[in-house]
Amino acid sequence: MQPLKKSGGTVNWMKLTLPRSTFQKRFTMRAHFPLFLMFALPSLTLGAGEPPLKLAGTTAAVYKTIGETTLFLYIFNPKDHQQADKRPAVVFFFGGGWNGGTPTQFEHHCRHLASRGMVAMVADYRVKNRHGTTPKECVMDGKSAIRWIRSNALKLGVDPERIAAGGGSAGGHVAAATGTVEGMEQPGEDTSISSHPNALLLFNPVYDNSPSGYGHSRVKDVYPQISPMHNIKKETPPTIVFLGTKDSLIPVATAKEYKQRMEAVGGRCELHLYAGQPHGFFNFRNQKYYLDTVEKMDTFLVSLNYAKAKPSK
Repeated sequence: MQPLKKSGGTVNWMKLTLPRSTFQKRFTMRAHFPLFLMFALPSLTLGAGEPPLKLAGTTAAVYKTIGETTLFLYIFNPKDHQQADKRPAVVFFFGGGWNGGTPTQFEHHCRHLASRGMVAMVADYRVKNRHGTTPKECVMDGKSAIRWIRSNALKLGVDPERIAAGGGSAGGHVAAATGTVEGMEQPGEDTSISSHPNALLLFNPVYDNSPSGYGHSRVKDVYPQISPMHNIKKETPPTIVFLGTKDSLIPVATAKEYKQRMEAVGGRCELHLYAGQPHGFFNFRNQKYYLDTVEKMDTFLVSLNYAKAKPSK
């Protein structure tokens, strides 16, 4: 088996059949789901809408097409990764208030996790400024991304039962919602393939959409269904959360309440508070806190067998 090649191009996928697993039933994917052709293909851009970003060392794969909109995942593979591997995977969703943002926000997180042996990805998803959408469509796209990764696990060389979702701010909401919210699935997708991740990596996430939470006016008609805080259950994946105590959007009390609710149903939720830090403190430009949060994220992933412990110095 040849190693997966980093083409830096765009791939398209269709008609893929997979064996049964915990999350999968044998099925044939619909035509709007692309066929994985990562190996030695020239750069292809198929479908309408914006062209893919150019991220060095990545492959851009179409995971969803809605009307004239084509959505991409940008895949960072570990060194010498092979299709026959069964690696843990992670996908990150950018922040931006469901209005804007860029997949490059978590590029460095992905490069780090690829160096740790994971297949890491950043996802584009629909937002208000570019697509005229609501937070509901953001969540639907997040679920589509998880389902696409799991559906294509054999071709990606990933373990369909070790898929983490991460994100910051509104992207943290998208990630958290994929792990908590039932429904809000894209019509036409095969819902026998689970859209729930197996772990959550949340950076100052929006996870309370109630009248006292963030963004209620944007989701007031569906907030009981879309608010992660209000959909916690025993199946909610193990979660790690990073939050600054001076975050002007996400109160510390909200984070503590979320942790309490998860633990009340027997779930795991690690909460790391950073004294005096504002919203977005964890981003790559702030090296001190980027490195600290990444180290703690690493430790969490090691505990879940998503990465190996680093050798003692």
